[in-house]
Amino acid sequence: MGKRTAFLLRLIRPYWHRYALGIAALVATDLLQLAIPRLVGAFTDALDRGALDLGGVLRYAGMIVGLAVFVGVFRYFWRIYVFGTSWHIEQKMRERLFGHLLTLSANYFNHHKTGDLMAHATNDLQAVRMAVGPGVLMLADSLLMSTGTLAVMLLTIDWRLTLLGLSPLPLLALSSWGLGRAIHARFRRVQDIFSDLTDRVQENLSGIRVVKAFARSRAEEEAFARVNRRYLEANLHLHRVDAAFDPLIDFLTGLGFVIVLGYGGSLVLDGIISLGDFVAFVSYLGMLVWPMLAVGWVVNLLERGAASMERIDAILAERPEITDAPRPAPVPRLAGRIEIRDLTFRYRPDLPPALENLTVTVEPGRTLALIGRTGSGKTTLANLLVRVYDPPAGTVFIDGVDVRHIPLEVLRRDVGYVPQDHFLFSKTIAENIAFAPGQWSREAVEAAARAAQVEEDILRFPKGFDTPVGERGVTLSGGQRQRISIARALLKDPPILILDDCLSAVDSQTESLILARLRQVMARRTTILISHRVSTVQHADEILVLDGGRVIERGTHQELLARRGEYYRLYQRQRLEEQIAAE
Repeated sequence: MGKRTAFLLRLIRPYWHRYALGIAALVATDLLQLAIPRLVGAFTDALDRGALDLGGVLRYAGMIVGLAVFVGVFRYFWRIYVFGTSWHIEQKMRERLFGHLLTLSANYFNHHKTGDLMAHATNDLQAVRMAVGPGVLMLADSLLMSTGTLAVMLLTIDWRLTLLGLSPLPLLALSSWGLGRAIHARFRRVQDIFSDLTDRVQENLSGIRVVKAFARSRAEEEAFARVNRRYLEANLHLHRVDAAFDPLIDFLTGLGFVIVLGYGGSLVLDGIISLGDFVAFVSYLGMLVWPMLAVGWVVNLLERGAASMERIDAILAERPEITDAPRPAPVPRLAGRIEIRDLTFRYRPDLPPALENLTVTVEPGRTLALIGRTGSGKTTLANLLVRVYDPPAGTVFIDGVDVRHIPLEVLRRDVGYVPQDHFLFSKTIAENIAFAPGQWSREAVEAAARAAQVEEDILRFPKGFDTPVGERGVTLSGGQRQRISIARALLKDPPILILDDCLSAVDSQTESLILARLRQVMARRTTILISHRVSTVQHADEILVLDGGRVIERGTHQELLARRGEYYRLYQRQRLEEQIAAE
């Protein structure tokens, strides 16, 4: 057992009283079961002596039936307390795992696939539950039953016959140790491949439209079949070891019976033990078959549980990269002044800077716009402001406080962030808009939708705001998803609003309507407006043109046009595209 089953004590300890009640019921069950062979032995001796009449036979039968009833009652209770508690442990572990995943930084999910994490939350937790439920029960039952049976056999029948009957057990112990190590390694491999399998299914179902659009159904089916084949082969590899347990135990059990029948029969013929004692001994030896079988199952369940627990512990050992400072600044609410001081940021030390030597100040109620080609660093700045990634110390300030020292709860509560990926949950439109913590009235939800210019679209649905949006908002258009995301950010009335290319999926006319309404909202708060369209950013108080992480131009719309630089060329190109589209 050792380290591989140490996790059992860790998981069971908080529920020791429930396990104690379950084990107590198990002890009562085993004691009652041990009494039955002695009763059968006494009945056999009495019958052999001719000392029983019909009343005596019925009395023995009644006692055996009564014992069986009590065995059933106590067996019910140990199932409730042991098996039931194992489900509670699985529930708490699943909640702990999910809660821990929510604390991890975004960068963690850049390197770990969703399907793999889903496998941890399903298959691995199930394996742990089987270890702390049936595994613990069979371990306790086999120990109690084998100890009690051996004690009765040694003390009440014949110690020599007992030792001979148990002579094959050392071979069983050695085999169990070797097979258990093999099961542990092979089951770990099975779970790893199951993670790959789950991940492939999740990705294909989430991207089913892309799969169909590129006629990749056959290719993806073949790729799934390859992973599925690997999963089959890994399971077969595991079960080649697993399948060796039962035949081995059957052989050792049969060997023990052969020894007992030969030597025990001679003891009866020599008058050393009675026929009733011999019948009782054979019954006890038969009762030892279960503990011997349980050894194989216990080793199997515990090794599987240990392997899965290792995988879960690896996730629980992960620590979020983004955390509150040891002594966070006492900031109850943000006012909205943003100051960037000579910011240079790299995602990894070996990569070129995503932002380089950026300096800018945005006063409360002002709008800063960022424009530039893809990969110029616009979204990076937004991610640094809300600490999706940590900026270097002393480079990003809000209200004069280093953003790394602002409590995360305050920062993310008071910054309304609409990212490029407009993720909607499989809920109603109203529930998606009212996603931020708090109690939001229907009037507030409708007002936010109105400000985002999406209310009319919503009211066209038969169920209005109560319309389910489907997985990731699949029933909505791209523009509707974007505007619902904007409404979600506006609802919590944040002093800082970050809009990251959130109007890219709407046409120019709709964009103008949305911006006109948003300008009323933006006038009361600090706004960071990110876009690749000049029409989106032209009313900003200051515009930064980014290229390769550097600011190559800055100023108002009119100032930048007058310079006839990159911004001017972008403006002219987009005007030409609009004219062509209009024709």
